[in-house]
Amino acid sequence: MLMKMSKRTEIMQIKNWKNWFDEAGDMSRFAGRFFSQWFRPRYEVAEFFRQCFIIGYKSLPLVGLTGFIMGLVLTMQLRPSLIDYGVESQLPAMVGIAIVREIGPVIAALIFAGKIGSSIGAELGSMKVTEQIDAMEVSGTNPFKYLVVTRVLATTLMLPVLVMLGDAISLYGSYLGVNIRGVTSFQLFWTQVFDNLSFSDVLPAFIKSFFFGFAVGVVGCYKGYNSRKGTEGVGRSANSAVVLSSILIFIIDLIAVQVTDIFELN
Repeated sequence: MLMKMSKRTEIMQIKNWKNWFDEAGDMSRFAGRFFSQWFRPRYEVAEFFRQCFIIGYKSLPLVGLTGFIMGLVLTMQLRPSLIDYGVESQLPAMVGIAIVREIGPVIAALIFAGKIGSSIGAELGSMKVTEQIDAMEVSGTNPFKYLVVTRVLATTLMLPVLVMLGDAISLYGSYLGVNIRGVTSFQLFWTQVFDNLSFSDVLPAFIKSFFFGFAVGVVGCYKGYNSRKGTEGVGRSANSAVVLSSILIFIIDLIAVQVTDIFELN
């Protein structure tokens, strides 16, 4: 009996790994199709700018609010520890480096994945199960270029902008946090922040935010474009888009940190 259960478990594990590799391959082909369709006319410029407005501008309030609270809370949490070590004056510099280099891009990307990844997955999933995508193909429109390429480009370009704005709002929240129990001028705070930031802190964080945005766009579009099983499939597409996007964000961040360390050592 135990041997049969163990064999069944092994078979299930093999099937799960097979399904995982199959999906990874399908997603890679989906991304390759995006690159092949990107440069081919006709270019959906109007739809691209509409998606930039929806994906970028309408996500700014949530990203900005999250960044503000993050900067404020991080400053208030770090202050007691820095006071114990007698380096309270380094608080703006430490918060600035932490936010710009790591915390800001990752948190903004996760918020972006939760809001935009699920939205794209649910939108394209509902279009798929109601056969709207099939109707676009019959009418002579290229649904992949109109629906997928525009959204992936918009997420890739808009997330870095949101990251920069979110970092600025987060640092302003940190400035208010510094002045809750102390007095630091606005000019002195920003001087301390920028004097301790280097080009190697800003550039890697900015570059990896493009990869974050691309991952969110590709995963959301892939899950929605290949949605099945009616309305239940739409919900699964939205949920799996958020989960997989979040995992990819952490993996990309880990790779980016390793690559940055290699360049800094050289």
